[in-house]
Amino acid sequence: MTSRTESSLPGLRAMRRLLLPACLLLGACSSMGGYPNHALAPSLSGPTPQAQDDKTTYLQLIGQMQQQGAYYASLAHIDAFRLRYGDPPELRRLQADALRETGQADAAEAIYQGLVNGNQAAAAWHGLGLIAVAQGQPAQADQDLQKAVQLQPINASYLSDLGYARLHAGQLDNAHEPLAKAAELAPGDLKINSNLALWALLRGDGAQAEAIMQHANMPQPTRDAVQKLALQLRASAQPVQAPAAAAAAAPPAATSVAVANTPPTHALPRRVPAPGEIAGIPGTLLDRFGSAPASKEANP
Repeated sequence: MTSRTESSLPGLRAMRRLLLPACLLLGACSSMGGYPNHALAPSLSGPTPQAQDDKTTYLQLIGQMQQQGAYYASLAHIDAFRLRYGDPPELRRLQADALRETGQADAAEAIYQGLVNGNQAAAAWHGLGLIAVAQGQPAQADQDLQKAVQLQPINASYLSDLGYARLHAGQLDNAHEPLAKAAELAPGDLKINSNLALWALLRGDGAQAEAIMQHANMPQPTRDAVQKLALQLRASAQPVQAPAAAAAAAPPAATSVAVANTPPTHALPRRVPAPGEIAGIPGTLLDRFGSAPASKEANP
């Protein structure tokens, strides 16, 4: 009697003849861990992610340029990106940031205003707030920066800049909470700790300011910049008295002290320092070589 195996041989041979071309069409019938590993045909593998990866990487590169202060170079790359990939909201936000940092506040503000209702809304409100700070509009700055914080309540940079704006407006009590939140959210951030130390100095608490600076391992140039800015903000918060008038108003024995302690008019800042400048770091690469655009100095 013929066995089951022998009787099925013709069928098995026929099946093998069918499977072999199928394996060849799929590329190979190799095994991985004991299971067949068939390469998918190109039409079944889905769209390649290469284009999206290139786009994302290019945006990240532009952002890194701006972090290093190369705002003018970033503007050139923004133009190149737009020609190749279009004009997504994130690119427009990066453009507005670069325009703001290079003294083109009006152009930056127009772009920010167009972004306040989309996925870049928090960054747009933040940018508008920084423009208001630089233009000496404390109420507008506070309003805009609060909107940024409401949209991103754990963004340490937004909290710190809100606190800085309030420091400049003389609202020391209201500045403490956002500054403290920022310092705890980003304990290693030098600029955020500089803002907190500035708050302590403006309150007249030199010991606390020193403790903050020591805890942050703040380098001496940054310490000097914080001290200098504290003096500038104190001076701008009070009417400036001419040295001759101060001498005339003081008793004879105190005349030299009054003159020495009265800040000269030319020592006052020509513009409001931006929150990021308290660490003594210029905004752009050209600033580092003494070539800041005149428009950045236009705000008294």
